[in-house]
Amino acid sequence: MSMTTRTPGVAPAATASRPAWQAVKRGLRGRCPACGEGRILHHYIKVVDACPSCGEEMHHHRADDFPAYVTILLVGHVLVAAMFAVDEFWPDLPLAFHFAVWPALVVLMSLWLLPIVKGALVAYQWALRMHGFETAHQPLASARDRTAEADARRDAA
Repeated sequence: MSMTTRTPGVAPAATASRPAWQAVKRGLRGRCPACGEGRILHHYIKVVDACPSCGEEMHHHRADDFPAYVTILLVGHVLVAAMFAVDEFWPDLPLAFHFAVWPALVVLMSLWLLPIVKGALVAYQWALRMHGFETAHQPLASARDRTAEADARRDAA
């Protein structure tokens, strides 16, 4: 007699492994964590309702403000270290340089990193089956597959 652990309310097929690292890499590239083909974001940081390639539903993610917090953390650490390094090597730079360069870099880096971090976070939620991602990935059947299934049902009847 074999013992299998089952998650209540989740079909056994839904407990198949979802590699977290692979999903996060796909999310960092802005791709669907399930298939790696479709885009996960549209309109800068709006998550698609479903993957255009495989049909995996993404509308129930719960990214909330966490991508912004991670972006602030990353940008802050990188730029504070850069500010200290610049001040160490060029201590006599005019103050106007600092007023012009650092705020511009904060804005540019934040705008660049925010969609990358959000894609990775949504993909990580998908891999861990969080917030509605519990169900197994069911790719959309192609027209040929649907036709073959309809033919098989018709022949069986």
